[in-house]
Amino acid sequence: MASVDDVAVYILRKQGKITAMKLQKLVYYAQAWSLVWDEAILFPERIEAWANGPVVPDLYRQHRGRFEVSAQDFPAGDPSALAPEERETVDAVLDFYGPRSAHELSELTHREAPWRHTRLRAGLAPGERGTAEIHLEDLFEYYDGLTSADTAEA
Repeated sequence: MASVDDVAVYILRKQGKITAMKLQKLVYYAQAWSLVWDEAILFPERIEAWANGPVVPDLYRQHRGRFEVSAQDFPAGDPSALAPEERETVDAVLDFYGPRSAHELSELTHREAPWRHTRLRAGLAPGERGTAEIHLEDLFEYYDGLTSADTAEA
């Protein structure tokens, strides 16, 4: 199984230097859509519902204090650890979410149920710091529901 570092380096090699916030959101969406499309966990590290959106703390510890990050900032990352179907999933995520700004992605995650419900369950007020985990089941249920909604509209 790939690590979050492997996924981050894969994303950064495709996107080039981006903000740390955008990387966090792209990693989050890659995990969510891997659960739906591949029915598999992309990386084992936990995702938490921080005040500014979903964050993978293991990744954050490596880029803390940096506004922008590049593949060189994650020397442990090995994008070849991703299986072909995992790369396809991340590529699809990048095609859809990659052109959006970090701010747009942050606002989007704030409107979606996994982040909102996790913070609500943890009793966190808007803007309040917290480390409540966003459960993989919540990601799957919400994003799988989006694909069902798309199918129903077609």
